[in-house]
Amino acid sequence: MAVSGTSSTSGTSSTSNTVTGATTGIANNFDQFLTLLTTQLKNQSPLDPMDTNQFTAQLVQFAGVEQQLKTNETLGSLLSLTSASTATNAVGFIGSTITTDGATTHLANGKAEWQVNMPQAGSATITIKDSNGSVVYSQTKALSAGDQTYSWDGKTSVGAKATDGLYTVTIDAKNIAGETITAKTQISGVVDGVDFSGSIPMLKIGDISVALDKVKSLVRTA
Repeated sequence: MAVSGTSSTSGTSSTSNTVTGATTGIANNFDQFLTLLTTQLKNQSPLDPMDTNQFTAQLVQFAGVEQQLKTNETLGSLLSLTSASTATNAVGFIGSTITTDGATTHLANGKAEWQVNMPQAGSATITIKDSNGSVVYSQTKALSAGDQTYSWDGKTSVGAKATDGLYTVTIDAKNIAGETITAKTQISGVVDGVDFSGSIPMLKIGDISVALDKVKSLVRTA
């Protein structure tokens, strides 16, 4: 029997009730089986005794099933405790600044930033798109090898001021030899909420959702 656990209270209750009910049912059948076996053994004919090996095998099977159900019940309880612990830990992230892999971040007060990692020094064409997928800014610039921060002041390619919101960066990079290389991007932001609707708590940075297990680093604010 498979046991599943979720972070929601209803899911945990359903799992627990199912396993408990099954355990109760098998326990009742087990008692009935022992009563029937004992009665048959008491009333068997001395001249034609029953095959006790068969009853022993059935007894072992019943014991194995009962043990498995108890194991599943224990696992269900452990999953519930783990989910509760994970939820508590997730709430502890609120107010902290986290960093995660990603290309979409917020433009606020004329500023948006991405952490960029270049495996080699070279040049890159940097393109920024709004939430509708429209290109609002593009430039080509030299980037050094390693980690660095790319900042955008919110000005579009035609000099207009972009509205605050979500923007996605794309970096097409090449090394000094002109060979294509992959530049990785990360985003940072302050956690202002947690979404528990899925199996893994999602940390909220405004409209951006970050899975708890995808957090690369955390800085707690005083």
